[in-house]
Amino acid sequence: MRVVLNVIWLIFGGLWLAIGYFLAALVCFVLIITIPFGFASLRIASYALWPFGRTIVAKPGDRPGALIGNIIWVVLFGWWLALGHLVSAAAMAITIIGIPLALADLKMIPVSLVPLGKEIVPVDGKPVEYARS
Repeated sequence: MRVVLNVIWLIFGGLWLAIGYFLAALVCFVLIITIPFGFASLRIASYALWPFGRTIVAKPGDRPGALIGNIIWVVLFGWWLALGHLVSAAAMAITIIGIPLALADLKMIPVSLVPLGKEIVPVDGKPVEYARS
């Protein structure tokens, strides 16, 4: 069922969402000082491509740099992204088929709001190399 939901998600918005996050990552890499934001954007892009069957967890340990970076991220980008995901989820929830997609969109709000210090992992506990960064 996850594969079917992921394919539907990919067709109805996941691909464009991932492309947007990927382009944002490229801009962050070009600006050099925002490279940590670029890596965070790439993590979100991979999550946007295939969200069903994966979840977001906090990385262990104290991360003062992540805290400062997340504050900057929320002020500049995070609240816009969270608002966009919220509006998109409301639009997807109009149809019965779109309800699981809307829930996946809502699941992306925490990582789009504060992405630094987060990790995207599989739900079933199987290790996936590309999910760790």
